[in-house]
Amino acid sequence: MKKISDMILKVEELLAGIMLVMIAILVFLSAVARTIGMPINWAQDVSLLAFGWLTFIGADIIIKNNSLIRIDMLANKLPKFIQKVLMLIFDVMMLTFLLILIVYGFMLVSQSWNRTFNTLKLSYAWCTLAVPVGSFFMFLSMIGKFWNDIRRPMKEWGAV
Repeated sequence: MKKISDMILKVEELLAGIMLVMIAILVFLSAVARTIGMPINWAQDVSLLAFGWLTFIGADIIIKNNSLIRIDMLANKLPKFIQKVLMLIFDVMMLTFLLILIVYGFMLVSQSWNRTFNTLKLSYAWCTLAVPVGSFFMFLSMIGKFWNDIRRPMKEWGAV
């Protein structure tokens, strides 16, 4: 399972890098082209599509690297048992939130099939599909984090 997760992480990092570079290039070229009076109309829609996917792929990368933002100044002063319980509660809350995003994300996709991008002959559902797909990958990553938090010995909790 670890090998599959590592392989998915490498693919996600590659895709995120490609999309970030693509967005930067498209936005720059679009601005230059608009300035000289030859706008690239489709660049905004392609950038929007890539940005939607980049957001959710990037979020999964952050979860896999255990880099979620946390304010633990107060939590680190609590007993280790309480710290562990709080983290498990937060993990369950995150899993619940991701399940909600998956369910409502697919509902959003089903409502978006008939809507198209302004300049592309492409359904807007391809952009909204990033919500449930990205949330599903984050859900799988959070299950792994939750399992690791459960198995982590009490003595390892506290300030890092």
